[in-house]
Amino acid sequence: MTIAFIDLQAQRLRLDGRIEAAVQAAVVGGAWVMGPQVRQFESDLAAFGGAKHALGCANGTDALALPLMAWGVGRGDAVFVPSFTFAATAEVVPWFDAEPVFIDVDARTYNMDPGHLEAAIEATLREGRLTPKVVIAVDLFGQPADYPAIKAICDKYGLKLIADSAQGFGCTIDGDHPLKWADITTTSFFPAKPLGCYGDGGAVLTNDDDLAQLIDSIRVHGKAVARDLTGRTFEHDPKYLNMRIGLNSRLDTIQAAVLIEKLKVFGQEIEWRNRIASRYNVGLRAHVAAVPDVPAGNVSNWAQYTIEHADRDGLAAHLKAQGVPTAVYYPIPLHLQPAYDMYPRGPQGLPVTERLMTRVISLPMHADLDEATQDRIIAAVASYKG
Repeated sequence: MTIAFIDLQAQRLRLDGRIEAAVQAAVVGGAWVMGPQVRQFESDLAAFGGAKHALGCANGTDALALPLMAWGVGRGDAVFVPSFTFAATAEVVPWFDAEPVFIDVDARTYNMDPGHLEAAIEATLREGRLTPKVVIAVDLFGQPADYPAIKAICDKYGLKLIADSAQGFGCTIDGDHPLKWADITTTSFFPAKPLGCYGDGGAVLTNDDDLAQLIDSIRVHGKAVARDLTGRTFEHDPKYLNMRIGLNSRLDTIQAAVLIEKLKVFGQEIEWRNRIASRYNVGLRAHVAAVPDVPAGNVSNWAQYTIEHADRDGLAAHLKAQGVPTAVYYPIPLHLQPAYDMYPRGPQGLPVTERLMTRVISLPMHADLDEATQDRIIAAVASYKG
């Protein structure tokens, strides 16, 4: 029997009709865009993520673009991003005529290397062509970036900090979410994410009241918000008073209905994912070059379970023959992609990223992975002698 890489149907069945009922209620309610379920989900999400404000949007990519627009990032600005991540992290930067500067990652966590980040900021300042403005740190594969160190660097140089938790929403450092250090946290609800909907969706979380209002405006075509109406009279729908250039980036009501039910069990699912990851680590440590390394005090949501192997492609073929699916994230890092290879890189290049691109491979991971199936996966990996 073929094993599912991510089994979303198992979760749906476990929730025993709750998602179907929530979707039906949203359909019958008829408020299909920005309906009451969106407001409820935003409130629930803010409470879960330790935030004053959570605002839904159309997808995780827009979630990254919204704060860049709110901060006025533009031509001549530098935004520092890891290269070992999905394209969305970097692609929003050229949308605004700014430039991504690619940073290497830590060999243990695969997240942004603070030392290389600071070196890149210093090099950018010396060159003088770009002005450092924003750092986007990614919570890759589910575990938090080194936010205490990165935040200290951002404060030193006066940069804004985005926590890109598209993969890592729910991860913590000593019990605190990345928003303790970041100006804003962004996330994606793409179906394969640990907290995923049944289509596209995203959100931003912040403790900054003014920033929350700006983003609320931008996500709905630059509509007027409370700060815009001070001393002004406008008796019509505020979406018809456009105060700034915006987007159409709203979370659908039906997706919010799905997410309300999933968020109720999300904390428990993170615990299950950590139990599964621990079993993987014990079973695989002797058979691969490296198992994931989560620093003490950190909690990953285990969006992916990713190992290193000297013969990654040979292992992938071996596992496929035994009905075990795998995935490779990311075979070509961003600084080597045709769309991005003209943009700056931190000093001395990105050697860790370029080593990982040939070694990492992800195994099946989801909250409903049972021990018998997991043991079959571990045995298949252990049996490879290439």
